Parts: sequence; structure tokens; C-alpha cells
Amino acid sequence: IIHTMPFWDEIIIEVSSEYPDISLRKVLIDALAAEMVQRPHEFDVVVASNLFGDILSDLAAATVGSLGVAASANLNPERLFPSMFEPVHGSAPDIAGRGIANPVAAIWSGAMMLDHLGHPEIADRIMQSVESSLLDPATRTADLQGTADTAGVTDAILEGLEQR
Repeated sequence: IIHTMPFWDEIIIEVSSEYPDISLRKVLIDALAAEMVQRPHEFDVVVASNLFGDILSDLAAATVGSLGVAASANLNPERLFPSMFEPVHGSAPDIAGRGIANPVAAIWSGAMMLDHLGHPEIADRIMQSVESSLLDPATRTADLQGTADTAGVTDAILEGLEQR
């Protein structure tokens, strides 16, 4: 992977020239990881290779408290090929079927997909319901120091949607 990094840098510089209103700052991965922990509020978008992006997305999820609330998107801005939306945590087979998974990241990923597909009003309603459920300690899973199970959190989010 180290041998492909110069090629990655060349492509990033080439593509960034097509977007003059967006500033490009190249940072080594170890320094970027430290910056994300120290000053997470300074980052809106990070463009990274799959390996580094995966590492940084897990780090960012831990910074906000849990992999269970971190959604991700791999976007194709030209829309020539499909984009992909998924929770950062992956399939979590170690807890499958136990009712302890936090569904927020999966629901948030779905909301991001709806927004990307041109349904921002539905995505906003979903996110408002997710945010409301996270404010209530009774509808948080154990990863967020709560006692709710997967179904309980999902039900609370669905109830919030019905009220909107």
C-alpha cells in the first residue's frame, strides 16, 4: 500500500484542481489521527484511501462515544455508479441476535442515503427523531450507558417519526 501512496497523492491534487473553492491540506495519517482527537470540530470532510478512511472513521466514532452512532457514506458525486451507505461498525457478528446492538448508525446511514437520493425532508424527519431518542436516557443502548435494547431504541425512533 505504501507504494501506491504517491499515485494517490497525484490523483488527489489533480482532482482538487477541479474544485478551486475547496482547500486541500495533505496530512500524514498519524498526525491526522492526533488532530482528529484533539480538534474534532475542525473537520467537515476527510478524503482518504479505503484503509486510512476505515481507521479514521473508527477513531472518529470513538471520539463521539460509540461506533453505534457513526454512519458512513462512500459517495460517487457524478452518480455514474451507486454510492454506499452503512454504519461504521460493520455487521458486528459477535453481538448478532442478542438485542444489544445500537441501531442509530444504521438508521442514520439510511437517512443519509435518502438525502443523497433527493429526499432531504424525509431524512431530516428521521434525524430529528434519532436526536430526540438520544436525548432520552431511557432510549439509549449500553454503548451509550443506557439500558434500552435494539428494539426499544428502534421503537422510540419510529414513535418519534409518527409524531412528526
